Amino acid sequence: VLFGMVHNVTVDGLLRARVYADTAHFYQGAQVAELVGVKVDFFNAEGVLKSTVTSLEGTYEWRTGTMEARGDVLAVTPDDRQLTTSTLRYDRETEQISGPDEFVFDGPDQHLEGDGFTADPDFTNVVTENPRRGRVRETDTGR
Repeated sequence: VLFGMVHNVTVDGLLRARVYADTAHFYQGAQVAELVGVKVDFFNAEGVLKSTVTSLEGTYEWRTGTMEARGDVLAVTPDDRQLTTSTLRYDRETEQISGPDEFVFDGPDQHLEGDGFTADPDFTNVVTENPRRGRVRETDTGR
């Protein structure tokens, strides 16, 4: 058991995520950590913050870099896009975030609600196969 955990996730020597947890239970054989009080910062290749995810609990797989956040999940970007859901997964290999459950996404010019989603970590492309409600505001280009 570790209290006040901070772990840097790197890809090819570059910081891609920083994982914080109030409490971490490590299972060495399975190379898994069960986390309580989770915060994860995601960074792009230049080290710029892309998004921050918080949740009540989560799981981090050391070998694959896969993370799962559970319970009151909130993901926020520096430009105020946000996504709320109950479960969110991050796949380090594909650098995709996904969730199987209901979610709500709000951006400066859009709103989307649905069941299950995939997205990039900075939420510039959020996709759902089961939309329930959504809107996109017109921009200056008329799109």
